[in-house]
Amino acid sequence: FQCNGAMPLAKFAKKAPFMIAEEIIDSISDKTIFEKLEVAKPGFINMTLSSDFLATLAQDFLIDKNFGVIESSIPNKIIIDFGGPNVAKPMHVGHIRSALIGDSLQRIYRFCGDDVISDVHLGDWGTQMGMLIEEIKLISPKSEYFNESFNGEYPLESPVTVKELAEIYPQASKRCKSDIVDMDKARQATFELQQGRRGYVALWKHFVDISVTAVKADFEELGIKFDLWLGESDANKYVGEMVDFLKANNFMYEDDGAWVVDTGIEALPPLIIIKSDGGVMYGTTDLATLWQRSKDFDPDKVVYVVDKRQSLHFKQVFAVAHRSNVIKTSCELEHVAFGTVNGKDGRPFKTREGGVMRLSDLIDQARECVKQRMPEENNFELINQIAMATIKFGDLINNYSNDYIFDLEKFAQYEGKTGPYLLYTAVRAKSIIRKVFGDDYDLDLLATELKIARATNEFEERLQLQFIQFPLAVARAYENSQPHHICEYAYGLSNAFNKFYANCPAINIEDEAVKQTRLALCVATIKVMNLAADLIGLSIPERM
Repeated sequence: FQCNGAMPLAKFAKKAPFMIAEEIIDSISDKTIFEKLEVAKPGFINMTLSSDFLATLAQDFLIDKNFGVIESSIPNKIIIDFGGPNVAKPMHVGHIRSALIGDSLQRIYRFCGDDVISDVHLGDWGTQMGMLIEEIKLISPKSEYFNESFNGEYPLESPVTVKELAEIYPQASKRCKSDIVDMDKARQATFELQQGRRGYVALWKHFVDISVTAVKADFEELGIKFDLWLGESDANKYVGEMVDFLKANNFMYEDDGAWVVDTGIEALPPLIIIKSDGGVMYGTTDLATLWQRSKDFDPDKVVYVVDKRQSLHFKQVFAVAHRSNVIKTSCELEHVAFGTVNGKDGRPFKTREGGVMRLSDLIDQARECVKQRMPEENNFELINQIAMATIKFGDLINNYSNDYIFDLEKFAQYEGKTGPYLLYTAVRAKSIIRKVFGDDYDLDLLATELKIARATNEFEERLQLQFIQFPLAVARAYENSQPHHICEYAYGLSNAFNKFYANCPAINIEDEAVKQTRLALCVATIKVMNLAADLIGLSIPERM
């Protein structure tokens, strides 16, 4: 390694960089971690780690349950808001980024010791609800849901299925976008729903119930779980008291019939809280959600994993929330603003017919891709593990802020920077351990019984060096909310292990001490790969 820290210090210390570098070396109390430590002109510090130190640290990580990652002594309470599917709309490929990034972040936060609450935050309270109500009114105008004098009990069964709802919504949306009269009707229906009109509320509950059932099935396919299944509607009951608070404290004022709050930042426009027609905006429900979260959980941090096209919206909401004390100013508000998923043509990912691809169809395609590569394989669990690795790693390896091209054929390869390559590498290590210790091996027990000794060649050394970088990768992912650091680490580990595998036999070797070290390196590889894979939502099979 090389450190150039002495160079910029020269003008402050008024000394030559070479002299400063020597003083830095002299001040190091424990030099045993270095095999070589020297200064090179004009002031570089060159360091070579001691092989004994490297082996000792790798061994310490091997027996540690978190492989060297130290949990926070003062856990943060973090609410992470991701997924965000809309009622009445099937989940499509565009939802995959929020779902996968958010799930990985909740795993990383928990792994580092934080108290995490994940919330799906359903889109169940906007104008689309009014559109649906009006569309169903056109289909069944005499239904009891539209009879304001009806005082009986509404049917327990929804008048539409989730499939019918998915077909009705595009029709309603198209109608409202093309006809201002229909749009006004939808807005009025939304307003009446938000004011508690009985029939509309009953109909809306049906929409939510059947949609949530379908959405939960999609998330279950991805192996993603949430602590809370709340929506925009759950924040609605807090709107009144929040508005009263904003008015009482002179944060809210009337502007051209609407009620707004200044952000306090010159470049940011005010946030509209109540429209001139009395309706509320997305900003209102998002602010009320923060009000609710503050009261219920008093979080230290709230993270929103939402498309970067919403950046201005969140800047406004965050600024108003802190300025008006809707949430304490010490609570960090973060928008993980991700880019879009594009097809090979560089445009938003579509089906061959040009429509938006459903998430369930994408998952089916990934499984089919695996089956084509493994035509004799009938184990659904294994096929699914590889398919999930294909999709998840293909997405998460990208810096979240960037757009990327989703290429299923490329992501499904067993070579290169792909999920299947990671799984294949770990399975290789597992096959060695099985051959020596049998199918019922206990990985945790082996981690305590085997010992990593000083490396005998560059391949063992590079693998050990890769091991000790795991806490650094986790720290980068945690501090920057960027799961791709875990993906990059796992890929680097895979490369280091496969070179070790090709050059360092671990079974047919006479030197027992070297054999034990190499088996320990295999166990360490499995252990840290299991941890890294779990942080990005993958599971590693026993065989492939």
